Amino acid sequence: MTIIILEFLDRFFLLFHSALVVFNLVGWLPRRIRRLHLISIVLTLLSWVGLGYWYGWGYCLCTDWHWQVLRHLGRPAGTRSYIQYLIEQMTGLSPPVELTIMATQWVFIVLLLVTIVVNLRDALHRLRHQ
Repeated sequence: MTIIILEFLDRFFLLFHSALVVFNLVGWLPRRIRRLHLISIVLTLLSWVGLGYWYGWGYCLCTDWHWQVLRHLGRPAGTRSYIQYLIEQMTGLSPPVELTIMATQWVFIVLLLVTIVVNLRDALHRLRHQ
């Protein structure tokens, strides 16, 4: 691949994956996109746990592809956590990786529970008002 394509892919993954992270954090708030948020959270869970069974727990396809691009650019990420990578890129700080991973997992569990609850509540609301 040419350097231009690799640089484009680096920026694409940075934007796309970051947008996905932000969507997973706040996508449950607007009622009209809550089902899409639930799908996104379930797909994330399937990647982390389902694909993680074969590739290592917490495996993320987007992270893997981005890391491949960075390796081809000669700039390996230096961490296995995408959230750690974002923190380092945005702030220059490097908190302990295990702390970042644990915090990411706990936030994800909370988001999973929240999206299940709000989607069930919305479904019950729709059933009552039919």
